[in-house]
Amino acid sequence: TVMEIVLGIDNVVFISVLVQRLPEEQRDRGRTIGLGLAMGMRILLLLSISWIVGLTEPLFTIGELEISVRDLILILGGLFLIWKATTEIHESLEGDEGQAASGGSASMRSVLLQIVLLDIVFSLDSVLTAVGMANDIPVMIAAVVIAVGVMLFASGPISRFVHEHPTVKMLALSFLLLIGVTLLADGFGFHVEKG
Repeated sequence: TVMEIVLGIDNVVFISVLVQRLPEEQRDRGRTIGLGLAMGMRILLLLSISWIVGLTEPLFTIGELEISVRDLILILGGLFLIWKATTEIHESLEGDEGQAASGGSASMRSVLLQIVLLDIVFSLDSVLTAVGMANDIPVMIAAVVIAVGVMLFASGPISRFVHEHPTVKMLALSFLLLIGVTLLADGFGFHVEKG
C-alpha cells in the first residue's frame, strides 16, 4: 500500500495540474473521476497479470537494445508527459495565454482523455511493482484500493495548494518533466532507481 501511494503521488500531481484547466465547479468531479479511472486501470492490469508479464518480452531490437511493449509504452508515455508539462509551463508563463489557461478553458472529455493516457503509463509501473512484491492478487487489489482512497482524500488539498502557489505549480510541472525524462530513459533501457 505504501509503495502504491508513493508511485501514485505523481499521478495525483498530474491530475491536479490538469483539472485546473476545467471550470471551477467541475474540478472536484474531474479529480475524483480521474483517480477512479486510475484505480480501475490498475485493477484491470492486476487481473491480467500473465499479459503484463508478456509485455516485458522483446518485441524487436535496435542494435543491441531490445524493445518490448512495456518499453514502447514508457517511451510514448514519457514523450507525452514531456510535451504536456512543457505546454503547461508555456501556457502558465506566456502573458495572455497564461491568464486564459487558468480560467478553466478545457473540456471534461479532453482532461479525462489526458488522464487516461497517463494512467496507462503510471498504472503499468505500479502493477509491475506490486507483482514483484506480492503473489496474491486480492492483496494487491486491496493495496491499490486503499492507496487510491488515500490519494482521493489527499488530492483536494494538494490540488488547492498547487493552484494557490504558482511556484509550487512550476515545481510540480518540473517534477512531471523529470518523470517524463525518467520514463523515456527507462524505455530505452537506462534504469533509474525510484528511490
